[in-house]
Amino acid sequence: MPKQTKPLPFSDYQTALDYLYRFATKQKRISLGPTAAMHKLNRMRALLTKFANPQEKLPLILVGGTKGKGSVCAMLESIFRSAGYRTGLWTSPHLHSYRERIQVNRQLISPQDLVAGITQLYHLLETFETSTHGQPITFELGLALALDYFVAQSVQIGLIEVGLGGRYDSTNVIKPCATLITSISYDHMEILGKTLTEIARDKAGLMKPGIPTLTGPQVPEVAVVLAQEAQTVGSPLWWAEEKGIYAAGQDESLYPFPPKSRLRGAFQTENARLAMGAALLLRKQGFALPYHALAEGLATVQWPGRLEVAREAPLIILDGAHNGDSAQKLYRSLQAEFSFERLLLVLGTSSDKDVAAIVTSLVPHAQTLLLTHADHRRAEADLPMLANLARPFFEGSQLLLTNGVANALTLAQALARPNDLICVTGSLFVVGEAREALGLDFPTP
Repeated sequence: MPKQTKPLPFSDYQTALDYLYRFATKQKRISLGPTAAMHKLNRMRALLTKFANPQEKLPLILVGGTKGKGSVCAMLESIFRSAGYRTGLWTSPHLHSYRERIQVNRQLISPQDLVAGITQLYHLLETFETSTHGQPITFELGLALALDYFVAQSVQIGLIEVGLGGRYDSTNVIKPCATLITSISYDHMEILGKTLTEIARDKAGLMKPGIPTLTGPQVPEVAVVLAQEAQTVGSPLWWAEEKGIYAAGQDESLYPFPPKSRLRGAFQTENARLAMGAALLLRKQGFALPYHALAEGLATVQWPGRLEVAREAPLIILDGAHNGDSAQKLYRSLQAEFSFERLLLVLGTSSDKDVAAIVTSLVPHAQTLLLTHADHRRAEADLPMLANLARPFFEGSQLLLTNGVANALTLAQALARPNDLICVTGSLFVVGEAREALGLDFPTP
């Protein structure tokens, strides 16, 4: 008899992706508590063991914080690639395609390679001890796939964006060559804590003994927590300031030139300081990062959906501001970077965000407000609820509820005059759908 072959588990890319999403958690996002959270980290370690521990086979940089994580990852990736390194990039969430989360040299993983990775995952999970570790979730599976793919692709440096929090995030099983912590502000309070001190303690859990940590300007209560944790853990803590980076008992490293990236907005200057500061630290570790690579990397970095100019006359700006602090910085950047008569605000946000803080930061400045929602598996804020929050702060002439981002954008363009500015914001899911409605592709080198 002819030898029978085992049928492939997936017929195409979408079938494989549906399988991966089958492991998305349906539970309410709440704090797990230390015991359950540690159990989750042990599950991630067990999963990586199934992949022969790819996280131990290449140098990795871990980037945590509240805002700017993806931008800093993109800047550092661009710097390393400009220096001739083969780079891996893991970020989340994505704008258009899951493939954006796993990139090598800024090229998205191919559909074929993703299907192959999920097929391998399918077979590995057949012997995974769920009775001991529990069922892995989509984020954990994706991270394992990414790290394994980076090793298979002979990546020389990997940039890893932390998911949620720090201390108990799945990425924290990684022992990086450096840890970066971006600006910390209020977000995911139901999980990370109600105060900035509690949130900072969770983010500070990324620090590891002997491994340098670099952060930028933080509010005083956050700065105190980071300094205390660094001392307790034994992590050299560096601060990225205006002229350079410094650490207690260490020689200051000055930036070779003012950190300025291609990305717009004053907040991106802070992110550029972190990226350049990290490059200076990594030079001390022996990475070949000449100054021309730092300049070229920052000058050519691409990271869509962050103060992105999508159209002109009228201006259409896309930004994934997802908490109150980001929304405040967004409006300040709109004022500083652009000249416009009226602001038409297209706003939609996920229900687990601090919707009130986003509303109070942006809505008072809009002359026309179009409330909408993304068509996404994650729960979006209810439009009537969003309208009730917005009305007390809205002094403009038109408040409209629209079904879908594309419809909201079409209506905004119809209402706008040539000198107006349309800003689409509230979440990256909303921004992603706006980019699709405008026919924008994900940029690659």
